[in-house]
Amino acid sequence: MTKRSASRRVVTNMSLSLDGHYAAPDAPEDMGWVMPYAVTDVARDQMTSLRESATTALLGRVNAEGFLSFWPTVIGMEGADPRDEGFAKWLVDTDKVVLSSTLGEAPWARTTIVDKPTAEVVSDLKETEGGDILVLSSASVIKALLAADMVDRLAMTIFPVFLGGGPRLFDDGLPAGQWALVSQAAGEHGTLALVYDRVR
Repeated sequence: MTKRSASRRVVTNMSLSLDGHYAAPDAPEDMGWVMPYAVTDVARDQMTSLRESATTALLGRVNAEGFLSFWPTVIGMEGADPRDEGFAKWLVDTDKVVLSSTLGEAPWARTTIVDKPTAEVVSDLKETEGGDILVLSSASVIKALLAADMVDRLAMTIFPVFLGGGPRLFDDGLPAGQWALVSQAAGEHGTLALVYDRVR
């Protein structure tokens, strides 16, 4: 791979409930609570803006299986929002890195399976040519990068629901640091899209 002097940005994106959880306590795989808000203009515009400068998608195995089984079906779907179709095409066409200790080979095109620590994988990616490295809703990957202070841009879409428990994105013991608000947008149903850059 071609080396470059300017380091690539690590951009993470996650949906959170108003009480700070990314999944419900009793059914972490059930993302039904997200759906009424994920189809709002503010959420779709947030995803569009994040992917425009990204050339690599970084996912954990579980999210890869979910994203890559659903999103390709949106391409050409009757009545699909152009922003959804645009994201689907980007996801299919972009280079994908999936972190997994159980997958032997990639069942998806343009995908590399890597069984190494998250921080090491991202350090390697940052030394290659390309645009932003976008981490798509993979909590375990984002948490590892936050712990290693390797996130350059933190995007969150806050949905106005309380889940009453469940896993949190921000664990105690994260490196202290400041973040600068880059953009904010409020939309339907009280959905809030926030983007912060790490101040270094």
